Amino acid sequence: MRYMLMHKLNENLPGAFDPSPEFNARMEAFMKEVAQSGILLAAEGLCETSKGATRISVTGGKTTVTDGPFTETKELIAGFALVDVRSQEEAVEWGRRFADVFAETIGEVEVDIRRVYEAPEADQPA
Repeated sequence: MRYMLMHKLNENLPGAFDPSPEFNARMEAFMKEVAQSGILLAAEGLCETSKGATRISVTGGKTTVTDGPFTETKELIAGFALVDVRSQEEAVEWGRRFADVFAETIGEVEVDIRRVYEAPEADQPA
């Protein structure tokens, strides 16, 4: 089962998008462990919304395109890890450890763990 662990940060929190050397070292060690476990499919951090972010909204049939920064948004997806694990419980355990890296260095984080939709396989003719 594939799960996406997405971490959200408050863009206005000092250091949230300017990680310290301590944070970088802890995250690098954690990601190395996840990769060595064989479950890591992909992982990336995202830039703050003042650096190349665009939001597209469709409401009532009207499309609106807004360039960042998004000053009214307090919780932005700031990065993710895509993992292939045996169960939701295993995804939650890795998610807790992922959140701990932030808690120990930045202080505040929210991690969402979402199962990735997998389309049913089409029946193959015999």
